[in-house]
Amino acid sequence: MEYKRILGLDIGEKRIGVAVSDLLMLTAQGIESYSRKNDPEDIGYIKKLAEELGAVKIVCGLPINMNGTEGDQAKKTRDFAEMLGQDTGCEIDYFDERLTTASANRTLLEADMSRAKRKKVVDKVAAVYILQAYMDKANRKEV
Repeated sequence: MEYKRILGLDIGEKRIGVAVSDLLMLTAQGIESYSRKNDPEDIGYIKKLAEELGAVKIVCGLPINMNGTEGDQAKKTRDFAEMLGQDTGCEIDYFDERLTTASANRTLLEADMSRAKRKKVVDKVAAVYILQAYMDKANRKEV
């Protein structure tokens, strides 16, 4: 039996939070909050990471508006993810990321983390929330 991993991404304007599944696809671990440069460099970096980790799928948090519609940021996310899928050959999937950054911030506040430190890790924690929720749903056969 060959094990594969899933990458989870929280794609923002300035940073991309990155998480990865364990080999059994049960738990998500935070990797980093990557500071964006430009699309080609960002895609190259994520591609290298996906290859190193043996990822076969990339789950991107999709910023859906509270009323259920997709706005400009969702379009930017889809455009970036489409390029990423073409370049990596990985399957791309999306997961509604509503409230994940708020949940991540709340968790970090509860951990009494300073604002400066939170800013550096909140995207990574949000990526963990996205990937974990996606895998939980998949394990219940809802994806």
